[in-house]
Amino acid sequence: MHRKKLLDLLENHNPSDNNELKMTNETIEFVKTNEDCFKRELLIGHVTGSAWIVNDARTHVLMMHHRKLNQWFQPGGHCDGDPDVLNVALKEANEETGLKNLKVVDGKVFDVDVHLIPERKGIPAHYHYDVRFLIESDMNEPLIVTEESNDLAWVSLDKIAEHNDSESIMRMARKI
Repeated sequence: MHRKKLLDLLENHNPSDNNELKMTNETIEFVKTNEDCFKRELLIGHVTGSAWIVNDARTHVLMMHHRKLNQWFQPGGHCDGDPDVLNVALKEANEETGLKNLKVVDGKVFDVDVHLIPERKGIPAHYHYDVRFLIESDMNEPLIVTEESNDLAWVSLDKIAEHNDSESIMRMARKI
């Protein structure tokens, strides 16, 4: 079953609080119930993969100012049918930042978040079941701003709230 690898990762994940536990359980149920969970054509929602990119000292996080959503987030995106969500997170991180030397910390799920994406350009409101992985990179490697973002920045952990103070982002910052 193409969903088994993700289900194994999710079932072995240790959420940091009751809210993340609830979202992890929702994601497990969604993946079990929807064979097409990796396809964005599933209009009720789909699995996405994100990279929480930190420097090796774990003092900074790489954030991107998302062009469409006009907010700072971690790199990530749609699986487009690929059930290897870690691979998706790495691919999206590379495409959205230009970073080539991305190091997977342990391959375990770092964080899980379920959030509603509003209706846009005829695509109905739907949920993203975002599976996030901890990735390391060198702060000295050049960054490339792409058409998906307005800017990229290495942000000190103590300044993350100035960029995005949502619980989703702050929960990942607390885990570092």
